[in-house]
Amino acid sequence: MTNHIGRRIIVIGSSGCGKTTLGSAVAERLGIPFVELDALHWDPNWTPAPDAVFQRRVRAAIEQDAWVLAGNYTSKQQHISWPHADTIIWLDLSLTTALRRSGLRSWRRWRTQEEIWNGNREIMRDHLAFWDPDRSLLTYTVLTHRRRRRQFEAALCDPRWSEITFVRLRSPAAVDRWLADLPARPDDGYAAQ
Repeated sequence: MTNHIGRRIIVIGSSGCGKTTLGSAVAERLGIPFVELDALHWDPNWTPAPDAVFQRRVRAAIEQDAWVLAGNYTSKQQHISWPHADTIIWLDLSLTTALRRSGLRSWRRWRTQEEIWNGNREIMRDHLAFWDPDRSLLTYTVLTHRRRRRQFEAALCDPRWSEITFVRLRSPAAVDRWLADLPARPDDGYAAQ
């Protein structure tokens, strides 16, 4: 597993795998901007931004020469961000881990009324609407986990992305070890590829 990563990094994985947590930690460690795709996608009142608006926001976010971008939205923005990335970190954690983390995170945010993005807050009754994947993040995670894994495995072999360094982390312990070994700054042994 390599810790030689570039300066344009995307963190991908299923819902609840810790993309935001890892992405913000990597950005802080490397001293580069962090961008959360959910914050660009969700407008107030849990209204998704129109695709053209979302894509414009993504383009603006990656205009800089260094960034860490956390999130998927592959059908809406992969064609924009991936060609500019030099490193993709895939959090390939188990469905059980993703569900546990999603449930606990949603519960905590709901209990504390934490604002997430653009005035939005968790609505716990939506997460409990298991019959509706558009409302329940837990159901959505169950329905998309396997598909995302197949999609990201295919990306590893796709010639379009052959210049990208892929880092696949398969457990919370592997994530912790990898992050602990990541040099803090470019002048501390950080190597771009």
